[in-house]
Amino acid sequence: MPVLKVIEVLSSSKDSWEDATKKAVKEASKTVKNIKSVYIKEQSAVVSGDNVTEFRVNVKLTFEVK
Repeated sequence: MPVLKVIEVLSSSKDSWEDATKKAVKEASKTVKNIKSVYIKEQSAVVSGDNVTEFRVNVKLTFEVK
């Protein structure tokens, strides 16, 4: 039976929440191996005037401990 660990990662993007999520996984995979899933815990955005300028996500990454 594999052992799994969960960590929380914050990420942001100028384009979308989806892009912020992809960036979180890509950056975390530089030091964390065997990522199995991602759960989007929270989404938020920064607004300037009447425009959304930044999309932010708080994600939980699950990975297998070898």
